[in-house]
Amino acid sequence: MRGVGANLERWLEAERDQLALWLPVALGGGIALWFVLPDVRAWQAAGLAALAVALGGLAAGRSGRAARVVAVGALAVALGLALIWWRAEHGAQGVLTRPTIATFTARVERIEPLPARDLVRLRLAPLQVLGVPETRGPARPLPILPPRIRVNLATLDVPVGLVPGATLRLSARLMPPPEPAVPGAYDYARTAWFDGMGATGRGFAPVSVVAGGRSHDAGLRVRLSQHIQASAGGGGAGGIAAALATGDQGGIPAEDNEAMRRSGLAHLLSVSGLHITAAVAAVMLLVTRMLALSPWVALRWRIPLIAAGAGALAAIGYTLLTGSEVPTIRSCVAALFVLVALVLGREALTLRLVAAGAVIVLLLYPEALAGPSFQLSFAAVASIIALNEHPAVRRWFAPREQSRLAAVARGTAGLLLTGIIVELALIPISLFHFHKAGVYGAVANIVAIPLTTFVTMPLEALALVFDTVGAGAPFWWLTARSLDLLLWIARTTAAIPGSVAPLPGMPGGAHALMVAGGLWIALWRTQ
Repeated sequence: MRGVGANLERWLEAERDQLALWLPVALGGGIALWFVLPDVRAWQAAGLAALAVALGGLAAGRSGRAARVVAVGALAVALGLALIWWRAEHGAQGVLTRPTIATFTARVERIEPLPARDLVRLRLAPLQVLGVPETRGPARPLPILPPRIRVNLATLDVPVGLVPGATLRLSARLMPPPEPAVPGAYDYARTAWFDGMGATGRGFAPVSVVAGGRSHDAGLRVRLSQHIQASAGGGGAGGIAAALATGDQGGIPAEDNEAMRRSGLAHLLSVSGLHITAAVAAVMLLVTRMLALSPWVALRWRIPLIAAGAGALAAIGYTLLTGSEVPTIRSCVAALFVLVALVLGREALTLRLVAAGAVIVLLLYPEALAGPSFQLSFAAVASIIALNEHPAVRRWFAPREQSRLAAVARGTAGLLLTGIIVELALIPISLFHFHKAGVYGAVANIVAIPLTTFVTMPLEALALVFDTVGAGAPFWWLTARSLDLLLWIARTTAAIPGSVAPLPGMPGGAHALMVAGGLWIALWRTQ
């Protein structure tokens, strides 16, 4: 036993720098237990077992590193289980028990236009149920509506003066949030539970504004999205342009959305690391160049620190503008960590950064662990950084004396390798959640990502800037042409035979083993 203990201590000592990376894994493991275990007794038993292991590790902590590592990991598991349990108990405030049709008043909390579907989606807080349609037989009691509901309205039924905070009078057919259509499909009922949404449905005319309709016509995000779609020419190009700037995907036609998914380019539509990075880099570059124009400022002020502060404000503002979705929050946290590391003179892009971002997101939104967005985004970032931290890859990308053609070829090969690794990392997750995976996504992304990052987004930013003086039209035309090229890539890739490989539903145990294996490959260093 002493020999085994000594070998374990040497093993952990060799992995000392990597042990912190397993903290979010342990935290996520506790959250996963809540989803896997069947009932309250099982959750209680798992939590008590984790605490017992932690206490045992603390008691034996003097004997070496292994016991302390086990104690910290067990405490993280218990914390994850407690967090998701608390969120589940306090997230939802009531769910509709059966379908119903009711006339009621409600306060508008959020407005989400969906022009591609000719709909407007509303998040409402019901105030008073006024009645139900007349039916034969004895009168039915008025239904009790949940505190939060989601209602879709046809664009023609939207009343004048509809703004957040307004009070509406409307009729709607409401249903409980739908369960998965087939085993393993998307579970909207679970998402709605944690979002506090108790019912969904379709509203119908007449819809009238009762009070609170004297503010602006729409929020900043909605107005900016509408302006971008109109300036970029509408259709798929306008919808994607709005999605890149505000995260609003409601203006993207269904066929273009499907082409982006089949070609593996759908990640460009959700505001995440790519968009936050571009916004922060643009702001930092602009602030640095403007301040450097003054010799007095350049000699007396720390321009990089000021630029980093401006970049942090841009990241936070962009996150708030685009709706503060989980991928955006994760990217914002990562960007802030990178800026702090740059200010301190430390290496910025490391797996510790990814681990810190994962811990923060799981502490704030533990239910996000079960969703594809969290899994796909963190798997992609972790695989990219883990690949670039490998010694052989570092040597490949190291600066050297070579011709421009050779440098371009080496960079292209590096992009292709990165795309393949990311696709391999995401395939198990895509198969588990969507039962299909793109085959040619790595090749499409080699062109689409640089096109979006270095052409489309800068042109769109210039167009918005020049719109302030009424001279943005040429930049909007160029933006639309670059997005037409992006859509052509998506449609061409999606039309290739076998572009998407459908497979049967993956068992949860197989998915867990694949995720565990991927984490082991990415985070462990010794044999």
